Amino acid sequence: MNSNSDQQFLEFVVKALVDNPNDVKIARTVDEMGVLMTLEVNAADMGKVIGRSGNTAKAIRTLLRVVGMKNNSRVNLKINEPEGGVKPVEKASKTVDEAMADLKI
Repeated sequence: MNSNSDQQFLEFVVKALVDNPNDVKIARTVDEMGVLMTLEVNAADMGKVIGRSGNTAKAIRTLLRVVGMKNNSRVNLKINEPEGGVKPVEKASKTVDEAMADLKI
């Protein structure tokens, strides 16, 4: 197994999960801490890669560690938040009508 097998593995798994495989980008850097894989996907595919409660991302990280062990390297995965990512909107606690009713104007 060559040293880039972890990157090929990650690319194969992620492209199989997403709807926009052509938007999958993986950067691989190596330092004294080990291998860092930085993953970028289409904003619409973030949910598929992360999964419910982060379970899919956890599973991918676990599998990458196993691949890394085969190469005697420590592999970490960073998933980049896409530009203009959708943030959850906080819901107002009351509607305008409810707030106006409280004011009793």
